[in-house]
Amino acid sequence: MSSNDLAGAPLLAAEDISASYSSYRALFGVSLEVPEGSALALLGSNGAGKSTLARVLTGLLAPTAGTVRIAGTDVTGWPAWRISRLGVAHVPEGRGIFASLSVEENLALSFRRRVGARSVAAALDRAYDAFPVLAERRRQQAGTLSGGQQRMLSLGKVLAAPPRLLVADELSLGLAPVVVDSVYDSLASIRAAGTSLLVVEQHMDRALALADRAVVLAKGAVVWEGESAGASEAMRRVIASAGTNERSER
Repeated sequence: MSSNDLAGAPLLAAEDISASYSSYRALFGVSLEVPEGSALALLGSNGAGKSTLARVLTGLLAPTAGTVRIAGTDVTGWPAWRISRLGVAHVPEGRGIFASLSVEENLALSFRRRVGARSVAAALDRAYDAFPVLAERRRQQAGTLSGGQQRMLSLGKVLAAPPRLLVADELSLGLAPVVVDSVYDSLASIRAAGTSLLVVEQHMDRALALADRAVVLAKGAVVWEGESAGASEAMRRVIASAGTNERSER
């Protein structure tokens, strides 16, 4: 690929991605793109393959077929640490924290690696401004935080040096509405600072309010893609189809 092709390439491009866990095939020829400066919502019911795709895109799982490119560079099969050096951050489903360390130790450890020791104090200030509850609990062991607070801590780790691309996986899962508001306000701020987003969600309303475009997965394959405005109806059709299939199998 020439330098001109690289300059015009989308920030993230996945082409015909398939992936498996042992004998279980989870993805079937999935393709999507995230242009620079944009936000894409990746939607689907539980088990649709959303988190598997996020893991493939960030190097946590090798695909069995297909290609992943970051800004035109083929990163297929690269380890996660190498992809992260291209400016890709992944906030995974679940917690992604060191439970035995304090809130501040978790943040400082991440910030020291991302921005260097001299910039840790300023990075901590930014994280605490975004999530005041973390400042209140800075000395608390991270594993004793509530689920929502642990999710905030995971997201707070990327605020020191916002990445070029953030893959946010099911950040609203199991959270109270007021906590979801705080999390999505932070995502909006990260996007405003220039980060492109791939927002993986089962509950679509907040993701669609943030995103320009959406892709809907069902049973490991893309069943719809387009402008965010049309995604709600597409999801309703997917849910209705799943319900019809379940009744017909009984």
